[in-house]
Amino acid sequence: EINETLNHYKLERDANLQRADVLQRMNDHFEGYAESIKFVMREYNDGHISGGKIHGPLSSLINVDKQYITAIETSLGPSLQNIVVDNEDVANSAIRALKRANAGRATFYPISAIRSAGETEEIKEAKKMTGFVGRADTLVETDDKYRSIIEWLLLRTVVFDTIENATVAAKKLRYRVKIVTLDGQLINPGGSLTGGSINKTQSL
Repeated sequence: EINETLNHYKLERDANLQRADVLQRMNDHFEGYAESIKFVMREYNDGHISGGKIHGPLSSLINVDKQYITAIETSLGPSLQNIVVDNEDVANSAIRALKRANAGRATFYPISAIRSAGETEEIKEAKKMTGFVGRADTLVETDDKYRSIIEWLLLRTVVFDTIENATVAAKKLRYRVKIVTLDGQLINPGGSLTGGSINKTQSL
């Protein structure tokens, strides 16, 4: 029985190692990213972009608990592929490389330039409402050096449990706050809604 249990765990371990290897190879080759993002990362790794460090696409620098993944992916949207860099110099170097090669466009987040947003009165109000889960930036784990970028992107977004509670909150907050639900429905500042079904992934 012990041998059978051991063999079971060995098979499970081997399967997990194989999957980890595949995921690592995908990560190394930036599978799933836009061609312009792949181009920048290749050029940087090959030493053709200077001026500072390129840390990588935002999605590769954050971790999110499974229950919050859909809400955070919805909140960030295309920003997940934007590239975090040390400063404006390396961003400009990367942009020049993209232009030279006619390789498309990319957005860069210089750590040296971006400062976190402040919490508004509406955000403070939202915390007291039924269904409030959290400020979106607090649901994301990341290294301290990226925290100001995450706050700049997400501090003024709040997560609610359901669209019903989110709708009530949006009205009370006079549609001045971006609200996203755990299943990815979105109420934008101003009152427009984005929703429907989402192909769930676990990429964060």
